[in-house]
Amino acid sequence: MNSGHRNRGDSADSIPPGVDPADQWVLDPATGEFRLDLDAGRRPSDARPRAASARPQAGRRAADGSATSAAGASAAEPTGERGPRGSRAAARNPKGATAAPGGRAARRKGRSSRGRRVLKWTAGTLGLVLVAGCGGAYYVYQHFNNNISSVKVDVGDDSERPQATDALNILVIGTDSRVGLGREYGDEGSAGHADTTLLFHISKDRSNATVLSIPRDLMVQIPDCKTGDKTIPGEARAMFNTSLGQDGRDPGCTWKTVEKLTGVRINHFMMVNFEAVKTLSTAVGGVEVCAATDIDDPYSHLKMSAGRHVVQGEEALAFVRTRHAVGFGGDLTRIPLQQQFISSMIRKMKSSDTLTSPTKLWDLADAATKALTVDDGIGSVNKLKDLALDISRVDTKNITFTTVPVLDDPTNNNHLVLKPNDAQQVFSMIVADRSLTDVPSPSPTPEAPAPSSSAPAAPQVDPAGVKVTVRNGSGVGKQAAKVATALQDKGFALAVAGNNADPTATSTVSYPAGHEDEAQAVAAALGLPGTAVQVGGKLTAKDGLVVVIGKDFTDAGSTPSAAPSEAPKDIQRVQADDTNVCAAKGK
Repeated sequence: MNSGHRNRGDSADSIPPGVDPADQWVLDPATGEFRLDLDAGRRPSDARPRAASARPQAGRRAADGSATSAAGASAAEPTGERGPRGSRAAARNPKGATAAPGGRAARRKGRSSRGRRVLKWTAGTLGLVLVAGCGGAYYVYQHFNNNISSVKVDVGDDSERPQATDALNILVIGTDSRVGLGREYGDEGSAGHADTTLLFHISKDRSNATVLSIPRDLMVQIPDCKTGDKTIPGEARAMFNTSLGQDGRDPGCTWKTVEKLTGVRINHFMMVNFEAVKTLSTAVGGVEVCAATDIDDPYSHLKMSAGRHVVQGEEALAFVRTRHAVGFGGDLTRIPLQQQFISSMIRKMKSSDTLTSPTKLWDLADAATKALTVDDGIGSVNKLKDLALDISRVDTKNITFTTVPVLDDPTNNNHLVLKPNDAQQVFSMIVADRSLTDVPSPSPTPEAPAPSSSAPAAPQVDPAGVKVTVRNGSGVGKQAAKVATALQDKGFALAVAGNNADPTATSTVSYPAGHEDEAQAVAAALGLPGTAVQVGGKLTAKDGLVVVIGKDFTDAGSTPSAAPSEAPKDIQRVQADDTNVCAAKGK
């Protein structure tokens, strides 16, 4: 990405052609740990043991044809390879080296200790995959630091943002940028929009996670945002994917758009492009996916028979891009395919053949750090490591993928709008740290109240001219009339009670395009959170605002009683540990 800074260059830690990265991990007898020796594998005389699963190699020969002996190796880095007669004696006690105390028992203890250490640093690899969706890994060495691109984003001050909590929220953006990829995937000059966007919510106690897919065609409000010294005007109603790339918008603009849409405080972002899917799927040796029926998509170039397949590289990318040959042919059909792919990637990362393969872990780390663009708050390997180790505590079975509840836009069937009540219900659950999986979820504490309980500051509008219709969906009699009267008392003279609404868990304030300030003022007057405010796709200026009172409402001017504890009944979802998920049937 043009706005990113990639600290690459001809550094001393670059890997020369023909050198296997796994050969650069050598055993340090003083600590019993594997460490990175960037010169290993470069010298013809090198004869070092490869980490964990490496195969012993035959003794190498010097230029004069004589076998290179272990005695000629560095005393601090003894060889583990066999000599000319297959002896390991030189490896056990190389010339000039000090034998490790304790004999065979100590070596067994060292091997056990090393195993624990290997598991410790591979845990971070798993955590980053959970975050990045398309994958990720790290090592705590400078080589990978040089791979990472970081971007400084401006997301405004705290007064403009949702309240911070101890939950962790990572925005994962898959951009459709074709820069450097030629015309194989479309317009090479594309600015790169937010083609695939996931809000990754990790609970405060790290017991569960919710991964919320945001459709690219959803109509949203895009706030004003800053890229460097340039301020880019927002739009009252635009497709979500234009929050990135359009008019020079950077990931900070997408960040602000998601916070505005959901009311969720974001901590960090990660961005990947098409190439990342190819390289990461290849690095783990392929990802298993399933098709419910034969797929032949001339747009993504995916040809796949019904059943299970292991995909990597170009085929993996074609799978996550496919939408024309499955389901209804739109983005909502493609999203479950992407969720299936990411879930399978997580499971593959946790498989023993990945965890015990230094070469796979190296390839994955190298591919991931090259693929990622992140905010400067996590723009180093050490920071990514800390983040990954924290996130890796989440059990795969407690990770739920879902999609923002939406409906077709009544003004344009190529666009989507939020599904009233259901979308707000999901947002409120995430804000209040409610789990979508069957695990205990902590309740907000007085010391750290959920952001959903705070009403927005009232914009400066003249309430006397704001037309408001109040509908009752709470199940409690006469609530609409009570709320309308309360609004009249606060200056909204045109507020009236309307017909009852269908029962709903959460209260909403819907507004026609261009009237958001009025809706925010009504929400503030009723003590509703900013996330209760949403665009009403069918509303016009003549209709005015529509307030639907839900079961969460207690009294005008007070806060909602509690966030919903259950998601809408018909919400789309995929569990990360479900191996039976298959792509949607063809049209």
